[in-house]
Amino acid sequence: MTETAPRPRSPRMARDARRAQVLTVALDLFAREGFHHVSMDDIAERAQVSKPVLYRHFPSKLDLYLAVVDHRGEALVAAVGAALAAADPDDPQGGRAVVRGIVRAYVEFVEDAGDSFSLLFESDVTHDNDVRLRVDQASAEAARAICGGLRELAGLPPEHAELLSTALVGMARVAATSRYRSRRVAVDETVELVTQLAWRGVAGLVRDRPEPGDDAPEQCSGT
Repeated sequence: MTETAPRPRSPRMARDARRAQVLTVALDLFAREGFHHVSMDDIAERAQVSKPVLYRHFPSKLDLYLAVVDHRGEALVAAVGAALAAADPDDPQGGRAVVRGIVRAYVEFVEDAGDSFSLLFESDVTHDNDVRLRVDQASAEAARAICGGLRELAGLPPEHAELLSTALVGMARVAATSRYRSRRVAVDETVELVTQLAWRGVAGLVRDRPEPGDDAPEQCSGT
């Protein structure tokens, strides 16, 4: 009788390091094969950990999936925030800089994330309320950050900024994913093309920025 070789184990790690390793493995598997085609056995084998160790970190496959979605969502929101922070409020073309920064954030996020971008934009588990909420949360937080940027740099009233921020998220996301799949247009060229398209619309609604000392602008309520 042939004995089954024991599953190899990875070296011992600190708890946080092990959790990060499992998240990386799960992100890759979920992105390439989808939630329904990946089992906890698959993840344990790839991460070279026992199932009891895996379940100590994540009680279920859904908990692990949600953690991966949160991880990707945080990266997206950070990318949008960094792009907005880099825009110069004293630049007379500040509004265009905001739009360009938003578009670049999405295009580069998808490029850097590879197939894992699908966990945020094309999840195969979005019928589950918890997953839908997590997926929507990342886009909503990005839209709120964009709304604030449009309010500050382009001087738009809040209701216009909220509507445009949602539209910009959709446009940037679709353009980024389409470019990633086709590979027919370079990253920089994509950013400029989509910026030109989006800015032509935004510029028609931009009003003069408030002078110092004017009443404080209303805040975006969120989307």
